[in-house]
Amino acid sequence: MPGATKDSPLHQRIRRQRATLYNMLIDPMHRAATRVRHAWDSREALDAELLASIQKVPYVTFLYALTPQGQQISANASAGGLIAEDFGRDRSGRPYMQQLDSEIDMVLSEAYISLRANRPSVTAIQKVMRDKQLIGYLGADFDLRKLPITKDIYTDPLRWRQIKGDPAIRGQVFQQCRASSRLDEHIDQVLPVVEELITDNGVFHLKLHFSSSRATVWTLDDPYRYQVIDFDDLVDPDICLAFPHRQYPADAVVPKNSIGPIFDTFRHLRFADDTLYLRSGSVNIFNGIVGLNFSCDGSHYIPFDQFLAKDSEFWGGM
Repeated sequence: MPGATKDSPLHQRIRRQRATLYNMLIDPMHRAATRVRHAWDSREALDAELLASIQKVPYVTFLYALTPQGQQISANASAGGLIAEDFGRDRSGRPYMQQLDSEIDMVLSEAYISLRANRPSVTAIQKVMRDKQLIGYLGADFDLRKLPITKDIYTDPLRWRQIKGDPAIRGQVFQQCRASSRLDEHIDQVLPVVEELITDNGVFHLKLHFSSSRATVWTLDDPYRYQVIDFDDLVDPDICLAFPHRQYPADAVVPKNSIGPIFDTFRHLRFADDTLYLRSGSVNIFNGIVGLNFSCDGSHYIPFDQFLAKDSEFWGGM
C-alpha cells in the first residue's frame, strides 16, 4: 500500500481487517469450490452452480471459474444473473493471480483497482481440487464498499510524525528570507482573538496561516464545513460576536489553559529565524495534535503536550 509503512498503525489495522475478511470467507469459498468441481466439465452446469453459489458467499460481487493458467471458463455469476462476455477472459496478469501460493487453498488478494468498475476491490482465489489434482480456481470479486470492514472508526494514534515536503523548496530554503506579513505585524492583536475563538466560541480546529494572514476554522456547531477568516476579520476582536458562545468541551484532549501557550509557541517559531520559520500552525482540541508547516515545506504533527514540552533551544536546533 503506497504511503504506509508495513508496521504503521494504519497498516496494522488493515492486516486485522483482512484477517477478519479471510476468516469469514474461507469456509463458504471451500464449500463453493466443492460444489462447482462436480460441474467443471460442463460450461452450462458450471454457470448454473456458480449462480446458485452467489447467495452462499457473503458480500461477493462476481463468482467465476478459471483454469490453472488463469483462463476464465465460465461466465461471471452475479446477483443480477450471468455476464457471459467474460467467458474466455485471460486473468493471468491480474494482481490477484500474481499472489497465488501453492501451499494455501485460498488466497485473499491485496486491494487493487477493478477494470470494470474502476473501484478498489479485493479477490479471493480458491483452489478447486478433484482426485487430489488441481483442476482450476474459483474466483470471487468483492467491492470494498460492500464489505463490513469499517464498523469502527480508525483513529490516528497520538505520536510525533515528521513529513518531508517538496524537494525543490527544501533545496532553495537557504536562499529565501521571511517576508513580514500583515498577520506578523499585528500578531499581538490576532493571537488573543484566535485563542478566544477556541476557548469560548466553539472552534475546535484552527489553522493559522502566517504567510497569507488568514485562518481556517472548524466549529462545533458546523463541523462538516470549514470557514476561512481573512486578516481584516482576524485582527478585529468583534469577530467573536459572530460566533455563538460555547462552553469548552469536557472531552477535549487539549486543556483550555494550554491554548494560549500553544499560540505563544507558534509566535516564537514564526520569528525565531528568518530562514527556517513557521508558515502555518494548527491545533485540534479533540485529537490533541498540533500541526506545523515550515518554510522548508517540512511538516510536523505533534501531541500538544510534547509540543509544549520543547524549549527554544530544541526548536532552534531543528
